[in-house]
Amino acid sequence: MLSALAILAAALCFSTTGTAQALAGVDASPLAVGAARIVVGGGILGLLALARRPRTPMPSGSRLSTVTLIAVGAIGVLAYQPLFFLGTRENGVAIGTVVALGSAPIATGIVDAIRSRRLPSPRWMLATAIALTGVVLVSGVTGGAVVLAPGGLLASAGAGMSYALYTVCGKALIERGWDSTRVMGTVFGVAAVASLPVLLIAGASWLTTPNGLALALWLGVITTTVAYLLFGWGLARLTAVTVSTLTLAEPLAATLLGLFVLREQLTPVSAFGLALIAVGLAVVSVPSRRRQEVPDATAPA
Repeated sequence: MLSALAILAAALCFSTTGTAQALAGVDASPLAVGAARIVVGGGILGLLALARRPRTPMPSGSRLSTVTLIAVGAIGVLAYQPLFFLGTRENGVAIGTVVALGSAPIATGIVDAIRSRRLPSPRWMLATAIALTGVVLVSGVTGGAVVLAPGGLLASAGAGMSYALYTVCGKALIERGWDSTRVMGTVFGVAAVASLPVLLIAGASWLTTPNGLALALWLGVITTTVAYLLFGWGLARLTAVTVSTLTLAEPLAATLLGLFVLREQLTPVSAFGLALIAVGLAVVSVPSRRRQEVPDATAPA
């Protein structure tokens, strides 16, 4: 339960992103804000990773595959931001968010099944289906017919796949004996270095304003550094597919923040969706009962 609570706490940190941007009101493109978030948060995580380097060198035989996992994970971190924002721009925030967040657990399940050659448990499938239904209802995309842009759908699905890449790669590095803080720091540190030129090209003048600096620090420290330290700690103790489903708490928390902080309205359908998300999270969070082995009375003492 502590591991599940750590992931839920990380999702709570993630959920403050939209509210923080709304309150800050800075004149910056989503690409610039996303790049600043990774530069600040990933930079801090990278420094933490350097401080936790192991004293013994990595075996030469596993060096290439480990570097590949780090590179693929960093690519996933880098690709998530622009793909997510492109999807929301093409099809709207509601649909873009639903497709991105909804496809993430599914993509994680597929990638993890290929890597481990093991299908997710039926309980995970049930919990994910319930939570995803809730996400759709909360988003409000069921309110009528809409014309969808195929390119936007692909971008949102690509964001979900990007999430799956850095989650599964992070889990694979942890299984190789890496400390979870070192894993998150290494992957996000590499992404931070690559995000720096993106930030400069997208425009960084907004960082000189008080609101812009406060936004960058909040997104970097809270929604990235703190969030992914919690995320990594939980990932070390749970399966990648379970973690991906638990992070669906993000839209639940984001909706509640919009309700109480931004004074947004909540429809009955959205309220029912929130309840479904909570049920799905509860199903996947409750530890499964382990059958106790009954001693065989006929066995020799």
